[in-house]
Amino acid sequence: MSTTSSDPLVALGALPGVTDAVDSVRKAVDRVYGHRVMRRRSNEVTAEAALRGARGSAALSGADWNLEEMRRRSDFSGDGEARVIGAALRLTAEAGQLLSIWRQSPLRVLARLHLVAAGSAAAEDAVGRPRLAGEPVDEPLIEASLPDADEVAGRLDGLSRLILSGSEAPALVMAAVVHGELLALRPFGSYNGLVARTVERIVLIGSGLDPKSICPAEVGHAEQGRAAYAASFDGYLSGTPEGMAAWIRHCGRSAELGARESTAVCEALQRGAA
Repeated sequence: MSTTSSDPLVALGALPGVTDAVDSVRKAVDRVYGHRVMRRRSNEVTAEAALRGARGSAALSGADWNLEEMRRRSDFSGDGEARVIGAALRLTAEAGQLLSIWRQSPLRVLARLHLVAAGSAAAEDAVGRPRLAGEPVDEPLIEASLPDADEVAGRLDGLSRLILSGSEAPALVMAAVVHGELLALRPFGSYNGLVARTVERIVLIGSGLDPKSICPAEVGHAEQGRAAYAASFDGYLSGTPEGMAAWIRHCGRSAELGARESTAVCEALQRGAA
């Protein structure tokens, strides 16, 4: 987020290729919302999008289960993969309940999301708060250097102010920046990737781009693969205009793929096959 504009998100929205990505996402989302199935069965599409989004986010955190296994299981307290799946499912269920709090206190939402993700498995004193100096972080996939606790606190405060101040930038830009910043900070001892992707979902819902939460970007992140996700995130970490634009475009493509997934769900419901 290294820019001197009074509204840094607007400046990011003007980067090469970002405007095209914003337009492409809007068209993809509009196509899903215009599907005839959405007139009467939008709740079913939302529920299916939540399940598929949880699956995609968990896959990026190392638990790549198929949908039928996720539907079948009711106990996710077993091994590490099962706990990741359970955390992802709980987070997607929680996301839509936190919009009003997000607009008033983003940091409270982050604390709540980590609490939900960790469940009863983590040490109570480490849940729902930013990590302290010297505390370890368990985060699959992201290997970037870890900011220290003081830097995390300062940047979280700055991120909160940015969110609360509002922006005229497109929802995709805000969602991508918040997602990227949380991955960069990894403020909690665990489940940072799951939390970051859930917050991306919350921003897209709350912005009005995807109010029914039927276009799970997590699906697209997983479909593009862990290597592409990590490489695009490196662009965010670089702070260069080219790198930031690449990360935003990657998030945009993920949202498009999520919209495509829900279009397929609509088609299946229309055929009576879902």
